[in-house]
Amino acid sequence: MGRGRQKAKHTKVARELKYFSPNTNYDALERELTHAEQNEAMEKWPEYSHAGDDTEQGSK
Repeated sequence: MGRGRQKAKHTKVARELKYFSPNTNYDALERELTHAEQNEAMEKWPEYSHAGDDTEQGSK
């Protein structure tokens, strides 16, 4: 007997999720993706990273 009510609730939730469109902050998304690409590049090619330049100059 409770299956009809349960199915109706699931249908309602599914419909809400389907048509839900939150506001997207594209600037924050761009910063996050750009930052991730830079970190990935530094891991692949650490010799081209500028992060270690400060410590190397201090030792000379």
